[in-house]
Amino acid sequence: MYAIVEIAGQQFKVEKDRFVYAHRLEAAEGDVLTFDKVLLTEANGTVSVGTPTVTGAKVTAKVLGHVKGDKVLVFKKKRRKGHVKLNGHRQQFTKIMIESITL
Repeated sequence: MYAIVEIAGQQFKVEKDRFVYAHRLEAAEGDVLTFDKVLLTEANGTVSVGTPTVTGAKVTAKVLGHVKGDKVLVFKKKRRKGHVKLNGHRQQFTKIMIESITL
């Protein structure tokens, strides 16, 4: 059984007892979140596609912590000008574990 759910503006394929790294959510560590924007569900070979969401479907998840992603280096250079710029960025993520998918 799996579902495609929208979390923080992005779509994720989620299954029970799996981890998901979503963009930083405003929730404390240990909170239980419920996501209602379920776009698609699959159970025992039966696929339900929402228009735009599947009615009555919910995904509950537990917040495990807030982490940072890998560093991304942004390098800019203008030729023959002596201009060199190097920036780094680490995206903030929230690690959540999917507890249940209800239809």
